[in-house]
Amino acid sequence: MSADERRELVIRAAITEFALRGLEGTSTEAIAKRAGISQPYLFRLFPTKLALFIVASERGMQRISDEFTKAAEGLTGAEALEAMGQAYMPLLEDRELLMLQLHTYAACHEPDVRDASRRCWRKIYDLVQRLSGADYAEVTLFMAKGMLCNTMAAMQFESVDPEWVERILHQSLAPAPVTQH
Repeated sequence: MSADERRELVIRAAITEFALRGLEGTSTEAIAKRAGISQPYLFRLFPTKLALFIVASERGMQRISDEFTKAAEGLTGAEALEAMGQAYMPLLEDRELLMLQLHTYAACHEPDVRDASRRCWRKIYDLVQRLSGADYAEVTLFMAKGMLCNTMAAMQFESVDPEWVERILHQSLAPAPVTQH
């Protein structure tokens, strides 16, 4: 197996471990064990646990960007926003991706994590705006609804009150038109 293939295995293992326990609670030993490599080899691939955490977090955010890009292909405006919102719903069911994202926000006390998170968020925000052509207010509402969906999915509200969740989560993620007063 090549170093690139092992690096990919480590990232995959790190995503799983960090999703379970976050930056602080995850040991590099657990990541190395899951990846089937030694801990010293892990550090030959990634200089620090923090560096590996950032790569894992960025990979998760890239998955969201990729899904939004595919979903909005050939669409603009509210149709693009609706398609991206609908594409996000299955991602919420990926508990690993969801929890990694939430652990990333929780680790923003680390300046490097905070900077990487800002870059990723800005990239997704700008992508949504570019793909949809929506204005800042519409994109901001779209992103806010996405964060509401994250929070509700993390708490697994669907198992407690499915009708309420249906009304909230499964309605259009495209924002209502903004009216000027």
